[in-house]
Formats: sequence, structure tokens, C-alpha cells
Amino acid sequence: MMRALWTATTGMLGQQLQIDVTSNNISNVNTFGYRKERAEFADLFHQVLQYAGTSTSETTLSPTGMEVGLGVRPSSIQKLFSQGNVKETEQVLDIAINGNGFFQIELPDGTIAYTRNGAFKRDDEGNVVNDQGYLLVPNITLPDDLRELTIGLDGTVTAVVGNGTEVTELGQIETVNFINPAGLHALGDNLFLNTNASGDPIVGTPGLNGFGDLRQGFVETSNVKLVEEMTDLIVGQRAYEANSKSIQTADSMLQIVNQLKRN
Repeated sequence: MMRALWTATTGMLGQQLQIDVTSNNISNVNTFGYRKERAEFADLFHQVLQYAGTSTSETTLSPTGMEVGLGVRPSSIQKLFSQGNVKETEQVLDIAINGNGFFQIELPDGTIAYTRNGAFKRDDEGNVVNDQGYLLVPNITLPDDLRELTIGLDGTVTAVVGNGTEVTELGQIETVNFINPAGLHALGDNLFLNTNASGDPIVGTPGLNGFGDLRQGFVETSNVKLVEEMTDLIVGQRAYEANSKSIQTADSMLQIVNQLKRN
């Protein structure tokens, strides 16, 4: 009975984590470039009461043995990098990646971070920056007399400047990919850092060699599907409730044992 109490406790703690992760997904349903997360679990080790294959007589062996599981533990929280919905904004510096890839962002300390959020802005010096004012890498600087800005599917940035009609190339947007994007470390603000698990960034040209192409005037929203998250929330709640019932049942059994002497 004491084993049942502790086993059900691990179940309640696990379902609490499930609900925490699901709640975070729901709260970011409208966050540009957000990647949904999934809590994954593994069973704890088993207490062996009788090993399989032990002798039950001179000529027979136990076919299964007896092992009692001791609960559940969280094994990982995996980020799912499936494509999110693409929303048209008609803003010239909004860029969506259609397929694989990440934009490169330079942090204030010089570290390069990565994001799927392509809602870029123009700072006071004409540089293309993200919402926090961090530079896009490679750096693209827009002239003051810019009249028309075009970003090609391959990331080529061109513009018509001043009163002329000649098209001027301003730079090339590069994207990166990783062997294991799920291994990226989330910084917040839609930014990620590479780790030993993700592997080193692989720089490429949008639209080539497996890299997604770029779509100007669009942003990628989160890949959270609200119906799925609400279903997971209900399942997590019911599983939490079921584990609490296990604790109540074990407690009732202990109460009966404590009353034996009295009766």
C-alpha cells in the first residue's frame, strides 16, 4: 500500500508537468515562430519479486516472473519543428521561411542565436533587426532614400533607391539548419542557441539544398493546434484525477489496517 502511494504520487507529478507544457503551448498559440513542445515520459525501474526463469519445480520454470513498476518519470520535453501556418501581413520586412531553416540573429554579446520569427524591423541606422533590436545576420542596411524593397525567394535583397529606376542589390539573407533542431536551447523571445545535441549550424541559401525559400510579406505563426492542446489538457486532467483516486484508495486501505487492532 505504501508502494501504491508513492507510485501514484509520481503519476500526479508527471501529469502536472504534462499540463504545464500544454498550458505553455496554449499561451503561445499566437506567438510568431513558436515551436510547440511535447512532454515525454518513461516508466521507473521495476521492483523484482520473482525473476522470470526461476525454478517452480524440478522440471519447470517460471515463464514470466513478478515485477512491480514504481511509477513514471519525465524523460524529455521535445520541441516539434513542424511548419506553422503562414499569415499574410503585406509588411515588406515580414519574412516567412517556407520549409526548413532558421534566421540568424546577433545578440548584444556577439553570440549568434536562431529564430523562425521573421517579423523584422528597421532601426534608426537603417539596419534590419528583430523585435528586440538585434541585428539580422548577414547584416542588411537599408538606405534612407529607399523607395521599393524586394526580398527574393532565395533571400536576395534588392531595392529601388532615390528617384531612379535602377535596381540595387543590398545583400543576401542566409538561413541555417541543424541535424537535430530538437536539441536547440530555447532562450525565450523566440530565440534558440545551438548545443552539442543540435550540432553545428549548417549555413545555406534559401530554396537550395533542402533549405526552405523565403516569402516576403508573410510571417509564420506558431505550429500549435489548439484543438489538440485542449484535448491533451483534458486527458492530463483526468489522468491526474485518476492518480489522486489511487492515493485515496491506498489511504483507505491503510485506514482499515490501522483499525484492525481497535476492532
